[in-house]
Amino acid sequence: FILGNLEFGEETDFSVVLISSLSPFPHLIFFFFFFLQDEGNVKEIPITHHVKEGCEKADPAQFELLKVLGQGSFGKVFLVRKIIGPDAGQLYAMKVLKKASLKVRDRVRTKMERDILVEVNHPFIVKLHYAFQTEGKLYLILDFLRGGDVFTRLSKEVMFTEEDVKFYLAELALALDHLHSLGIVYRDLKPENILLDEAGHIKLTDFGLSKESVDQEKKAYSFCGTVEYMAPEVVNRRGHNQSADWWSFGVLMFEMLTGTLPFQGKDRNETMNMILKAKLGMPQFLSPEAQSLLRMLFKRNPSNRLGAGSDGVEEIKRHPFFSTVDWNKLFRREIQPPFKPASGKPEDTFCFDPEFTAKTPKDSPGVPPSANAHQLFKGFSFVATTAIEDHKISPLTNILPIVQQLHGNSAQFTDVYELKEDIGVGSYSVCKRCVHIATNMEFAVKIIDKSKRDPSEEIEILMRYGQHPNIITLKDVYDDGRYIYLVTELMKGGELLDRILRQKYFSEREASAVLYTITKTVDYLHCQGVVHRDLKPSNILYMDDSNNADSIRICDFGFAKQLRGENGLLLTPCYTANFVAPEVLMRQGYDAACDIWSLGVLLYTMLAGYTPFANGPNDTPEEILLRIGSGKFSLSGGNWDTVSDAAKDLLSHMLHVDPHQRYTAEQVLKHSWIACRDQLPHYQLNRQDAPHLVKVKQKVLHLNMCELLTFERKAVFFLTLLIIICLNSSCSFSGI
Repeated sequence: FILGNLEFGEETDFSVVLISSLSPFPHLIFFFFFFLQDEGNVKEIPITHHVKEGCEKADPAQFELLKVLGQGSFGKVFLVRKIIGPDAGQLYAMKVLKKASLKVRDRVRTKMERDILVEVNHPFIVKLHYAFQTEGKLYLILDFLRGGDVFTRLSKEVMFTEEDVKFYLAELALALDHLHSLGIVYRDLKPENILLDEAGHIKLTDFGLSKESVDQEKKAYSFCGTVEYMAPEVVNRRGHNQSADWWSFGVLMFEMLTGTLPFQGKDRNETMNMILKAKLGMPQFLSPEAQSLLRMLFKRNPSNRLGAGSDGVEEIKRHPFFSTVDWNKLFRREIQPPFKPASGKPEDTFCFDPEFTAKTPKDSPGVPPSANAHQLFKGFSFVATTAIEDHKISPLTNILPIVQQLHGNSAQFTDVYELKEDIGVGSYSVCKRCVHIATNMEFAVKIIDKSKRDPSEEIEILMRYGQHPNIITLKDVYDDGRYIYLVTELMKGGELLDRILRQKYFSEREASAVLYTITKTVDYLHCQGVVHRDLKPSNILYMDDSNNADSIRICDFGFAKQLRGENGLLLTPCYTANFVAPEVLMRQGYDAACDIWSLGVLLYTMLAGYTPFANGPNDTPEEILLRIGSGKFSLSGGNWDTVSDAAKDLLSHMLHVDPHQRYTAEQVLKHSWIACRDQLPHYQLNRQDAPHLVKVKQKVLHLNMCELLTFERKAVFFLTLLIIICLNSSCSFSGI
């Protein structure tokens, strides 16, 4: 009866139907399972594939398990390292499936995935390096993509710009076109299946639901995939072809641009009805080109859908939304991705769910499902032949779609959070502690006066790069018309120099560990074309009281900039006095070298207990700026007599007055004082002998070009430069 009510061409799992029908008759189920042992009758998908002669066959013993990357009902995905063979030391992702957990349908799909991965070879599709099996398990050895499942996370935490979306969709379109040219319908396009490699390019993965040997004249009838991304013809089970992927392509585009799905009901049935009948609600903050492309992708008649015509993907390439894309450069991976995943060591897994990465990697023994199960996957083993333009920000216009994505049009900050005491006050903003009303969790909120400052770039940088473990995480954004509310982690450990100066002793080894963590983070930002421009002790905080350098966070990106000029230089001087580089004072263009200068001042202060250019509490701003401009500082006498020559050498390179001769972040990380930090001495630096043991707590001095000219004409400073306090002072400032 159940089978008789299926539509023509519809696929189903006969074993599930039969078992559910026989549930009142357990003795019949026993005979049915006995019958299923004859799995040799299951027909394999015929496909031609190639194994390079002479290549070494792989087995589980050749791979060292490092971490768990993911886990499902059928098995796990591990981060592994090859330990023998020509590719020894190479990192891979190892997908392990237990045969006993796979139903017949799932086994066929696994074989299908393996065959498709052997056949495809494309820069934006994950590569299969090895495939092998044991008595109880199947193994797929794939590219390890350090960016992980970033799209799912970004869709919740980041507001994509249209330029970002254009880049990712363009790469995805090329990947889908390659599959379609091979007669493959992907059928499972969703954020979880689009990964990022270490450079920030996409890789399409998970081909278990893909269908082969389908051309424009033929159709598939399976009801499969994630319902929210299904095309109408998949939902109504009347047959579908490659055009179904372009509907899913549109769903993904809509989600990336708005943070919501175009068709999503309260349950599965309502969602399917909406896909079949509901009118698309088009957000008006999207550009006309984006709206046009979405409307052309969301055609319920698949033959009218963009990409379904005889020109295929060329129809999509010609759409005005992609008018600025150089498709040849894109295919050659010559276009810089808008986002590069955070990573340090090659095996770092920042972008993977800690629920899995915290587990001990263990590949448990697999029990074979039947005596001849191995025959079902005959031919499964495989050895790959290779196994041996920045967008401009319009003031305040980018904030509205971010807030709409996160909260819709009605949510107010005070409806969700309760404001508490001030943490710090700046020229354009105030920082307060706040408590989330529903969860009682503590956060910090930076409240920015929109009439005084445009926070668009700060928000974009935090949302794009805040997932780095040593950059403060932006949790929420609100806009009440007058103020912008940026909700972030609450830094309970206090400021870096507060922590250092509270300690009874401080060694070079500790200073090196701190500088390594900060410089590694700055290097990551510089590789993304981001300059912080306001690195100072009050903007470098500890997440907690652990005294662990890994808990350090770089905060306050109010003056941070994406490098946008063709020469890579920034032209608007913004700085905090005492930590400003000389080229900024000279009103020249400057780049990431100014951040290295600030780190040099920070290192000097950690080792000496005072800044290199402030000699005492009576220093005037003019005197400090003159010393900075000369680039002269002392590395002798007092505390410096106990500091190593390596530390002094590094400082001299970081505080070089010529930015072209100053070290880069990468050079700092390679310096022996950093690279060999575990060998540095433990003994304390005798700061009590320092001539001016003071801690400089600076009030932010934001001087742009106009303010500098005003200062020269009037010879008056209108802003306070320094607050000099004693070592034992308990005063604290957040450094907004």
